[in-house]
Order: sequence, then structure tokens, then C-alpha cells
Amino acid sequence: MSFIKSKGFKYIKNLVIGLGAAVVLVGALAKLLSHPLADLMLTVGLLTEAGIFAFLGIIGPDPDYYWNKLYPGLDNYNAKIQPLAAGPAAAEDLPGLNGQVVEQQLGGMLTELQGMSSSLGSLKALQEVDFSSTGDQIKTMGNFYSRMNEAMANISDSLEDTKNYKDQLTALNQNLGSLNSVYGNILSAMGNIRREA
Repeated sequence: MSFIKSKGFKYIKNLVIGLGAAVVLVGALAKLLSHPLADLMLTVGLLTEAGIFAFLGIIGPDPDYYWNKLYPGLDNYNAKIQPLAAGPAAAEDLPGLNGQVVEQQLGGMLTELQGMSSSLGSLKALQEVDFSSTGDQIKTMGNFYSRMNEAMANISDSLEDTKNYKDQLTALNQNLGSLNSVYGNILSAMGNIRREA
């Protein structure tokens, strides 16, 4: 049974499964293309796969976990489990485990957990911050900006009115200049009329 658990056996098992599947796929392709060897390839591939599946059903699945190295008997309901935390004697009893290495790894995990704890403390402090007044502040800022926009629009209108007023004053000055010239001409003409009379 130890050969079945070895890495070499697992490699050979995966190789045979892969090659059997490849032969089945190539046989199916050949069948679709009407190749003369298609029937033989499909038969060999499917018989190989059937044999592999029968064998895998007989030997049973490998466990995907390795907890039984840290806690022997974990898969047995009635087992008395002694964790590594029970002391150095428990670690020494486990085959293939070095208690010092496990202790170093657990220490590293403890350091990481402490870092995570401080980070969570920071998040909790952020959670306790009172953000209830921020809505009012945002409304106030919104009102300020809308009033600022209104004032800017009024200033823009005022500038336009000022420009119109300046243009009207310029036209009035020109009209007054023309009137002064006409009045001067009238005065000159009246002075000439008096001299002649």
C-alpha cells in the first residue's frame, strides 16, 4: 500500500490518465474525419480509460488535507486529539514534524494576526467618527456656491449695463459737442447780423 501513496505512483497514475484521455480525443477526432484507424483508436482509448477508472475506484481517493499530521486521528470520531499547543511532547510524538519549526510558523502567524488586529482597530476608530454634520456642511457649501454663481451673474449683468451707460455717455458727449458747435454758429450769425444792422 505504501507504493500507492508514493510520488512515483501518483506521477505514473496521472501520466496514464492523461495519455488515455489523449488517445480517446484523437480517436474521436479521427472518427469525425472518417479515418480508417478511428475505431481502433477509440476502442484502445476507452478501454484504457475504463481500466483507469476501475483502478481508481478500487484504490480510493487521496485525502486533500494534511491535518492528520498536526492532529493525528482527526478523521476518527473517537480519537483523543492532542493539539500541538498541548506542549513539546505532543509535537515530538508526531512523525515528520519539527516542533521548533511549527512554533516559528505559529509565531509568524501570531505577528500577522496582531498586525491585522491593529488595522481593524484603526477601522473601528474610523467607524466611530461622527459624520452626521457633514450633510449639513455640504448643503451649506452648495448654498454658498449657488449664491456665488448668482452674484457672478449679477456682476456680469452690471458690467454689461456699465458698458451700455458708457456708450450712451459717449453718444451724449458727441451730441452736446454738435449742439455746442450749432449754438456757436447761431451766436456768430447773430453777431454778424447785429453788426450789419
